[in-house]
Amino acid sequence: MNRGKTILSSLRLAKSIHSTRIPRNHSLYAQVTTQFSKQSHDPNSTFFFVHRQNAFFSSQPSSIHQLVLDSDWSEELERELSNSNPTLSHETVVYILKKLDKDPKKASEFFNWVCGKTGFEPSSVVYGLVLRIFANKETMKQFWITINRMKELGFSVNKDTYFTVLRVLRSSKMGHDATAWTQLYDKMVRENEMDKVMKKVVQIVIQFDWGKDVERKLGEMKIRVSDDFILRVLKELRGCPLKALSFFKWVGGSWGYEHNSVTYNAIARVLGRSDSIREFWSVVEEMRNLDHDIDIDTYIKISRQFEKNMMLQDLVELYELMMDGPYKPSGQNCSALLRTIARSDSPDMNLVFRVVRKYEAAGNSLTKADYDGIHRSLTSCGRFEEAEKIVEAMKNAGYEPDNITYSQLVFGLCKARRLGEACEVLDVMEASGCAPDLKTWTILISGHCTANELDNALLCFAKMTEKSCDADADLLDVLISGFLRQNRIDGANTLLVEMVNKARLIPWQATYKNLIQKLLERRKLEEALNLLVLMKKHNYPPFPQPFVQYISRFGTVEDAEDFLKALTVKQYPSVSAYCHIFESFLKEGRDSEAKDLLFKCPYHIRNHFAISSLFGSARSTNASPA
Repeated sequence: MNRGKTILSSLRLAKSIHSTRIPRNHSLYAQVTTQFSKQSHDPNSTFFFVHRQNAFFSSQPSSIHQLVLDSDWSEELERELSNSNPTLSHETVVYILKKLDKDPKKASEFFNWVCGKTGFEPSSVVYGLVLRIFANKETMKQFWITINRMKELGFSVNKDTYFTVLRVLRSSKMGHDATAWTQLYDKMVRENEMDKVMKKVVQIVIQFDWGKDVERKLGEMKIRVSDDFILRVLKELRGCPLKALSFFKWVGGSWGYEHNSVTYNAIARVLGRSDSIREFWSVVEEMRNLDHDIDIDTYIKISRQFEKNMMLQDLVELYELMMDGPYKPSGQNCSALLRTIARSDSPDMNLVFRVVRKYEAAGNSLTKADYDGIHRSLTSCGRFEEAEKIVEAMKNAGYEPDNITYSQLVFGLCKARRLGEACEVLDVMEASGCAPDLKTWTILISGHCTANELDNALLCFAKMTEKSCDADADLLDVLISGFLRQNRIDGANTLLVEMVNKARLIPWQATYKNLIQKLLERRKLEEALNLLVLMKKHNYPPFPQPFVQYISRFGTVEDAEDFLKALTVKQYPSVSAYCHIFESFLKEGRDSEAKDLLFKCPYHIRNHFAISSLFGSARSTNASPA
């Protein structure tokens, strides 16, 4: 039996398996080959921390969040919160507020309690977070109270918080509050003396290489060092991470200032990028040694930066670090991380299993989305045998294969150019009672087009329509691109026109543009003009550029007239449309065609100042010298 048949037989087995169900918390690793669950430990890698289980509040951040979420606020709740832990760290407060960001009323009650009853002193980071949460019709009173408290304590609002809140207020149709917020922010910026000092510090640090001269200049300034001041300087220096680190170390060593969790998290956010990754991990290790944790807000921001730059190794190491601490990312974060790894060109399955191991070790069970993320990674890199085992594990965990599962297999097989097996997967789907949807068909047809097997793609398309599955603009674009890839321009045009006229499908604007350009390259003006008319009927904006270029070089006056008629349905084209045609004719030296077209134009066009000026300048340019 060949390998493809093995895949299909395994999928058939998956739909009718009668073996004893494995408990939901059963580890995935019993289902896969052990070589994929082994983690290599390179002593030279950056992931060398001895992950401590923080005894302080090991499970209490999540339990406090749940307690606040499930209870009405009362003195009894406050006593219970105080008894569970009388002092809350910066990281814990940030964690709970982030968890409550969809419930501003609960967030407000918690924030008021933690500030008023526990002695907790918010940082500018915490204030910025609660402002974003309180920017809500339900808690606007608390929003303005918080702003006033910040002003009294000397805190400022950073640009990111200002613009985030402004967007929320505007989108919520709270125009009066948005105006007041802008006026207040502008006033705070004007009156903030610290802002002037901060900008001067940043200018010195950026302008010169760090050294004794810079330290001397800074030392001569009257700097009032505070958490807020350091945070603002570091934020302004985020484009120069190594200079930011030098400033961070200098402040901690020269001013008698002792860095805390707030400032450590700030420098971690600045360093969390590819050109300062070694320094980032060094600071994280230093934080751990000082018993500081990365707060959940910092984790989210750094993770996004790692994901954007596809720094997957660091992304996974950071996830492991957080899962070993008290401020664990959510289950949705695990699923998103697995999807991120799957999107890479060559998914690293060692990273996938490391993520899953940490997730399961925390007492979690994989969701359908988690299994899909692992399955996507395996099928994308052609590891179909392991993908089969994941399907079996998913089945035993209580999740049936669905269109997502099968579509991922189809995509992987098409990517591996195993198109026949990909087609057979759809037969297996139908046999298992899972009808292929449009997305699955599109993946299959796209795979054939990418492999330059257009005729087989059309057979798949015909089979899809027989199943009463209607095409959409995405699938049409896939097929048109397949035709154009083989230079079958007429076929592409015929397909698009038939889909518009018979199936009432509206193609993407980009599909129209791509095909029009290819038609004009083949001197098929009539067909291209027909598509221009269809575009107008579908309310797309005019697409005159390629027509003007074509007609000015190869077209006739009649072609120009046909083009101008196609540009509009009910009225004359604009004066600018005529100008473009005339200018192109004149530029190509085809003055007689330009004049013939002018003669046929409506009276108001011929006598328009822009047109008459154009021909006046043309006459003066072409006139012979006296």
